[in-house]
Amino acid sequence: MSAKITFHGGAGTVTGANFLLDTDSTHSTSSVQASSPQAGRKILIDCGILQSGDGPAGECDVINSAPFPYDVQDIDTLVVTHAHADHIGRIPRLVRDGFRGAIHSTAATKDLAALMFGDAISVMHEEAKRRGCDVLYEASDVEKALPLWDTHEYHEPFSIGDTSIDFLDAGHILGAAMAKFTRNGRTILFTGDLGNSPEPLLNDTESPEGANYIIMESVYGDRLHEGREERRERLRECVEKVRARKGVLLIPSFSLERTQLLLFELNVMIEEGKLAAIPVYLDAPLAIQVTDVFRKYKHLLNPAAQKHFSSGKDPFSFESLKLTQDGEESRAIHAAPNPKIIIAGAGMSHGGRIRAHEKYYLGDKKAMILFVGYQVPGSLGRRIQEGEKRVEIDGEHIRIYAERETLSGYSGHADREQLLTFVENAGEHLERAFVTMGEPRSSSMLTQRLRDFLGVDAVVPTQGQTFTLDW
Repeated sequence: MSAKITFHGGAGTVTGANFLLDTDSTHSTSSVQASSPQAGRKILIDCGILQSGDGPAGECDVINSAPFPYDVQDIDTLVVTHAHADHIGRIPRLVRDGFRGAIHSTAATKDLAALMFGDAISVMHEEAKRRGCDVLYEASDVEKALPLWDTHEYHEPFSIGDTSIDFLDAGHILGAAMAKFTRNGRTILFTGDLGNSPEPLLNDTESPEGANYIIMESVYGDRLHEGREERRERLRECVEKVRARKGVLLIPSFSLERTQLLLFELNVMIEEGKLAAIPVYLDAPLAIQVTDVFRKYKHLLNPAAQKHFSSGKDPFSFESLKLTQDGEESRAIHAAPNPKIIIAGAGMSHGGRIRAHEKYYLGDKKAMILFVGYQVPGSLGRRIQEGEKRVEIDGEHIRIYAERETLSGYSGHADREQLLTFVENAGEHLERAFVTMGEPRSSSMLTQRLRDFLGVDAVVPTQGQTFTLDW
């Protein structure tokens, strides 16, 4: 038997994951065939937004508002790997355009997605008002999407037609899963994003052993991260630098996972006496809500993180941490005495409260801006990170004198060697690896290493390209 996979997103770029698996090229939407357990299915894996330098998260990019490159009403099912916007950001738009099939993910992913959708609507309306672009969806579309959602535990198989699907722990963010599709004893594995394991909060990425085909990410396919101890020490050093000069440490941070990891790391260093208390302002309402979801699903955290909860300690809270909810509290941070740390979204400085803090502090030689996550090309964060001396933020030109630092070790993505080892663990049954969700250089370099070091048939798909699989 054969199946076809088409790369409608996440090909040639990090973001916008959107893959279409047609389990039978003779698929029909007739009621007779659809009722048969052996009927072919058209299954989407992820439906993410393309994040670029155009708007806070690319909401004004015409690619995101363009019609889907397939008949939405022909799609039977959507399988979601995790709740980052570049994997879920167009789901309500899919529903708005006529999708009425089932959506499958872990329970944590559904809860997080609901928060992400609500936040995105607010951002989109701000951008529409400021720039005159259309919103991708409204709250009513989210209300239609959430009832379509079915949730599953890891290793709890469910069926779509004649295909069995398992979710494996990807170790990337809370609830993140690799989607393992099995039919006739043969397996296709969609990795989603792979974690930077081992992590302080999450369980390790599970093995792809036995997969015949892998559709994998490659964000850091050409780079290595700092070691675990090195990154924590470098974070401590950044804090001590701004403390010594009575400055401000600005950290643009993704509300989902990076923020919780930073809070955990700061908490541990303070508890262990390796870092003296310093005021930390979490100025991100979405991150505060997401942290509550982490508490709800603490059973998904690794044993070491769970131990904090079982001993009565909250690993995401400490005495010097201050949560700011409304705008007035956010603005008041500037009047608070230095030294201090400000953690705020958005992670690529493409929106959110971090921009107000950047306008206020980037011109200060005593300040430091610390990047702890991937910065998409063209984003404000990427331009600051790469050394631009002057940037425009919300119509105001800012000359940058603040120190700039990057800690890639806090990325939630596997690096070059981790990705190579992951594929090696698939074993002798692996027939082909499709290297996606990376900048062209990262994807190409990882593909070459897979060929040279492992002898794997690896390919970098192009946008819209279709492959036939023996499956």
